[in-house]
Amino acid sequence: MDVLTENFSLYAEGFLGTLELTVYASALALVLGFVMAAFRVAPVGSFRVFGTAWVTVLRNTPLTLLFFAVMLGLPRFGIVLPFELFAVLALGCYTSAFICEALRSGINTVPVGQGEAARSLGMSFTQTLGTVVLPQAFRSMIPPIGSTLIALAKNSAIAGAFSVTELLGTYKTLSELGYDIIWTFVWIAVGYLIITLAISAVFNVLEKRWGVAR
Repeated sequence: MDVLTENFSLYAEGFLGTLELTVYASALALVLGFVMAAFRVAPVGSFRVFGTAWVTVLRNTPLTLLFFAVMLGLPRFGIVLPFELFAVLALGCYTSAFICEALRSGINTVPVGQGEAARSLGMSFTQTLGTVVLPQAFRSMIPPIGSTLIALAKNSAIAGAFSVTELLGTYKTLSELGYDIIWTFVWIAVGYLIITLAISAVFNVLEKRWGVAR
């Protein structure tokens, strides 16, 4: 307990840093994931190509490499932001590819006849997707989206290697101060566990309320 009690402010700073990264990157991932999922099922060919390329490239790119591309590449084009925003951008874009596939899988569970019936009534693609398809697909999307956001929370640990304040990075300071590395990592693991269990609890509630009955 000495490691935690004597360095509580350091742990708290790292915990809040990880929490902020998770929240902001999750919001970005959900927005981008929704847009890309809409592109992938859109009737416009160029949108489908762009959505497919986005998912294919990001899902097959190591997250660490994406961090390097964002942190070191964007400043070369005159885009200079705080490292925290760069980290949110890298995490959010990377995770959006997985969110997109979770959403698209959910959309594919809705019978094709539902969309055809909506279009026969004169509804546009946006109206069909927003009022007919997504409300039905949402039920099956909940578990994979929850799992993806839990993975995002754990992936945020990579940001510590790029001078971003987050939970895993606290071990460097504590190691230099001579604290037992095992207990240092035990309390770091507890912090991540709190965040992932909180996300899991939220999605368990959503699943019980709106999930597909089995």
